[in-house]
Amino acid sequence: MRVDSLDSRIVALFAQDPRMSVLEASRLLKVARATVQARLDKMQRAGVISGWGPRISPRELGYVVKAYCSFAIRQETGHDAVATALAAIPEVLELHTVSGESDLLACVVARSNADLQRVLDEVMATNTVLRSSSVIVLNSHFEGRTLPLMEAAAES
Repeated sequence: MRVDSLDSRIVALFAQDPRMSVLEASRLLKVARATVQARLDKMQRAGVISGWGPRISPRELGYVVKAYCSFAIRQETGHDAVATALAAIPEVLELHTVSGESDLLACVVARSNADLQRVLDEVMATNTVLRSSSVIVLNSHFEGRTLPLMEAAAES
């Protein structure tokens, strides 16, 4: 879907305050309420806006360790079966099939380094992963950064 600067400004407003009313957004943007609603509906139908729910902070829930883990899987098991097995582990937040030396890349959280070992042991206990390699995040500078991408898409 092609987006323009108004779409970008609408998304920026709701990213800043997801509970803002459409009427309030229309007042701030100086456009009709129906225009804002139509743009939001169109972006949702197209999948540009993928959700409105609350963002949960694993860190504030006590999961202070984050790691990115590469997994080599049992090829006869298949990616979907491994994904199903790993989806049962709540600390596995993301899972992606990737190119390169590993088969899957996961974002995993844990309460401590020792707890990360427990999570990785749980992954290995599924008998779907042959090898894993982990990189622990020391500091996060930004995450989930999509507004600049929306702005760039609106400019092109």
